[in-house]
Amino acid sequence: MTQESQMIKQMKMAAAADTSSTEKQKVVTVTNPATDRAVIEKMITARIGLLLRAPFFGNLATRLVLTNADGWLSTAATDGRKFYYNSEFVNKLSIRETEFLFGHETLHVVYDHMGRRGERDPQLFNIAADYCVNADLIEQKIGEKITAVPILYDAKYKGMSSEEVYDALYENAEKINIDKLVGQMLDEHLDGGGDGGGDEDGEECEGEGNGRPKLTEAEKKQIRDEIKEAVLSAAQTCGAGNLPSGVKRLLSDMTEPKMNWRELLQQQIESTIKADYTWMRPSRRSWHLDAILPGQKNAEMIDICISVDLSASISQKQCKDFFSEIHGIMQMYSEAFKVHVWTFDTEVYNPMIFTQDNLNDLLTYEPQGGGGTTFEANWEFMKENEIEPKKFIMFTDGYPCGSWGDEDYCDTLFVVHGSTTIEAPFGVTTYYEE
Repeated sequence: MTQESQMIKQMKMAAAADTSSTEKQKVVTVTNPATDRAVIEKMITARIGLLLRAPFFGNLATRLVLTNADGWLSTAATDGRKFYYNSEFVNKLSIRETEFLFGHETLHVVYDHMGRRGERDPQLFNIAADYCVNADLIEQKIGEKITAVPILYDAKYKGMSSEEVYDALYENAEKINIDKLVGQMLDEHLDGGGDGGGDEDGEECEGEGNGRPKLTEAEKKQIRDEIKEAVLSAAQTCGAGNLPSGVKRLLSDMTEPKMNWRELLQQQIESTIKADYTWMRPSRRSWHLDAILPGQKNAEMIDICISVDLSASISQKQCKDFFSEIHGIMQMYSEAFKVHVWTFDTEVYNPMIFTQDNLNDLLTYEPQGGGGTTFEANWEFMKENEIEPKKFIMFTDGYPCGSWGDEDYCDTLFVVHGSTTIEAPFGVTTYYEE
């Protein structure tokens, strides 16, 4: 068990001992047919409302098959194909609150929150995902904020990704009553593993008294592909319009081809090469003139600075991968180049200069640091040492304490590790993948 898992487990045990913790509503196992008919009509009306007022959300909501889940579900859930609901829960909501509920499930699907969780604690990440979704819906005025039951909302998380909110929650883990927050989650998040429902082939079990749906890895991948197509179709049909920034970034990633970080890194380094002129090679275009003009000399003088943020989750292995890529790029150049390298947290450590004479030493460079994070330390170091690079490249997790740095000093490339949603306010941003 990791240190993070142990810490969160302790939080849960402490919260369980707190008699004020909110318990989740017990599941009703018998469906009232009259109630179910009424909530189906309410949900149909709510989806029509979304189609009229927020067509992007409405298009995605109407593709979900309404599926009663009174036997195992206390609120609502989705697997990307079906909208599972507890009829008594939906019966408490107004039509506009039901629109909000559809928007909530839709954004979980669009953002692929279950696929992005990775090794993070499931409950804490699900809480972070709810904070993000609810903040986006409230900002975009999708339906009306649900008040029939408490939900997770805090304006400070506006515009943040679920990973960023998770990190913020984790930093304050000792102050969090996790059971209370779980009790305020608007829905259940289906991780695809099930808890007793379904069979070994991944068939879904529906209806009263049956278990949660269970999906195979192949089915989950197929659903993700279906969702991507549905998102693009909804955007093309309805236009992007006023959408949460996370959805806009997602659409941009889907429609605009992106270079991987290695290709972009090489391109950015090559862009620093400047051509010069020489009298040793007269220009052919001047031969018919009375004057002699200098010819062009293709210079390969590269002067760049590279820094690695060692304040957080970047491992030694990833550092070696990053430096190995730099080494491979620089080997392409036979003439002079100068590469300044250092690591940093709140200050700069172990600055070194690599040229064609000692390039192989880059592969054994020793990263140092591991404290807080101050991006400005890089610019302070360059200015104090009168270093003015043609390109500054920073390998970072993208979480500065303060500003991102001096955008006017030099061209900057940020290679961000651990997130594909963080974007620097200036320069060029690319995302590290192993």
